[in-house]
Amino acid sequence: MKNFLTDIERADLKKRHRTEKDGRTRDRIKALLLSDQGWSYSLISEALFWDASTVSKHVDEYLSKKKLSLETGGSESKLTPDQASELIKHLETKTYATAGEIRAYVEEMYGVKYSDSGMTNWLKANGFSYRKPAVVPAKANPVEQEKFIEKYGELKKNIKDDEVILFSDAVHPTMATKISSCWIKKGSDKTIGTTASRTRLNIIGALELIKMEVHTKDYKTVNSESMIDFFDFLKEQYPGKKIYLILDNGAYNTSLETRKAAKAKGITLVFLPTYSPNLNPIERLWKVMNKYTRNNRFFKTATEFRDCIKSFFKKTWTDIAQSM
Repeated sequence: MKNFLTDIERADLKKRHRTEKDGRTRDRIKALLLSDQGWSYSLISEALFWDASTVSKHVDEYLSKKKLSLETGGSESKLTPDQASELIKHLETKTYATAGEIRAYVEEMYGVKYSDSGMTNWLKANGFSYRKPAVVPAKANPVEQEKFIEKYGELKKNIKDDEVILFSDAVHPTMATKISSCWIKKGSDKTIGTTASRTRLNIIGALELIKMEVHTKDYKTVNSESMIDFFDFLKEQYPGKKIYLILDNGAYNTSLETRKAAKAKGITLVFLPTYSPNLNPIERLWKVMNKYTRNNRFFKTATEFRDCIKSFFKKTWTDIAQSM
């Protein structure tokens, strides 16, 4: 479709595009102007990352209703404030995989109709985002977790200047390629080299949340002996300070040797409830490490792999810590 806009409409749309704050409306205007110039719907869809049917729909809506956005002449029904509040509480307790499922619930419950895109916009406007839920082990004891949270809150509230709280854990990244989701052009595929190498690092780490400081040390294996050595390493990082070290119930953390050494070195061990990795923030650090170093990356040599992991803790983490 070409030259369907009048000169006045064309000028008004260009002016509106320069001043419009809503990105969705600006994209609608672009679609109209490009179609008016003779661009095909398929070309416009590639430029705007839409599908061709969406472009066609927006052009038709403008021609029939002069519609540029959901707010100007849109057919989207609205929930009342009470209905919106009720729906938000419902969504906080019940999990839906798609906006379409929520749209169907809203229509059945309130008699209010939304399109899938309209429901998505409503969800975003009300503070919802599409992401994976937080994982909590099925064997976790919620009562014990709540007790730990209260205990940690008291510890944090009463911490002194010469004391520090650290969260500790061990991680074992391997050289093997770690495949994860990524953006790939439709109709094509993306290949990433893999390796069967069993090369890995055994790292014990400790995270201090106030300054987002991370301290790590590599070991041949992680056991009571390496934990005791790590205690000495931490004392060097925090000279003269009493250390509260929060960690899980792994055998090398709870062994008699480890407990005796911690007490002798002035380190108080605080154990998480069993099956509670969700309460240890250093677990998230390991995920961030994988994101920046291992996800969808092929390592040619073991040296390259080791250098990459070490560089994350020495440089990358320093650059991104506060954004975490």
